[in-house]
Amino acid sequence: MYQVLTTFSENEPWWFFEDWQQDIKSEQTFDTLSEAYAYFDEVCEVYTQKYSHYRGKTDYLMAYWNENELIYCEDCDEDLQAFHGVMLVENYQKISTGENKENETANYRRKAKCCQRHS
Repeated sequence: MYQVLTTFSENEPWWFFEDWQQDIKSEQTFDTLSEAYAYFDEVCEVYTQKYSHYRGKTDYLMAYWNENELIYCEDCDEDLQAFHGVMLVENYQKISTGENKENETANYRRKAKCCQRHS
C-alpha cells in the first residue's frame, strides 16, 4: 500500500526521526503508485500556491513553509521554523529513487535533533 501523508513539524519530512509519525496530520491510502503519485501531485500543487517557500527531495518528500509560521521549542528556548510536509511513502517507508537509500535521521553535523517534541 502507498500512503500520501501531510505533516506539520519543526522538521522537514525527510527527517525520519524515531517519532516522525506523530507529525502526520492527514493520510490517504492507495493500491498503486500511479494513483498515489497523482494525488501527491495534486496536494503539492495546492501547497505551492498556499506557502511562499518549498524544497523537495527526489524521494517524493516535499516541505512547504511561510517564514512567519514558527513553533516555540521549550528545550531550545527559541522559535523554530514550522514545516508543512507532503510525503508519498510505501507502507510508511521512504520510496527510494536511488539517490539516497538511507533514511535521514541525523543533521549535516551527524547529530540527531536537539530538542524534544514541540507538542
